[in-house]
Amino acid sequence: MSDASTVDNGKIVRFHYTLTNDAGEQLDSSRESTPLAYLHGANNIVPGLERHMRGHQAGDKFVAVVGPSEGYGEYQEPGPQPVERSAFPEDAQLFEGATFSVQAGTGDVFPVWITKVEDDTVYVDANHPLAGVTLHFDVEIVDIRDASEEEMTQGHPSPPAA
Repeated sequence: MSDASTVDNGKIVRFHYTLTNDAGEQLDSSRESTPLAYLHGANNIVPGLERHMRGHQAGDKFVAVVGPSEGYGEYQEPGPQPVERSAFPEDAQLFEGATFSVQAGTGDVFPVWITKVEDDTVYVDANHPLAGVTLHFDVEIVDIRDASEEEMTQGHPSPPAA
């Protein structure tokens, strides 16, 4: 059993991060806003980052390098596919980077990302935009606490009180 100050299953962890790719390009960061909070062990963040977080303590700073298989997956062909604009709701906001949920013939629902919008055609891709990318997380753990029963049941942190 770990103490409240060590990242382990059942802990709510708040952390800041800066995410870069192999070329050092910044892809995302929480440093100019509130720290990201997640429930450790509940698959709230990519598996490779969650694995690197385990055992760390509040105040720790470290770099976690996460390959595609533990990040957003390997890039899968066929890649972007054309869809008639008329297949989308008339009031849909269609722009590069937007996401939509689609239902496969099996009944499974999964996200697709818009990669390009032309006059009558929208290109969508079932690959996450970071699929195939090695992720470099520069992490600072802000604080750690035990999850409440409610948070354990819902599988994620409760929103902060207003």
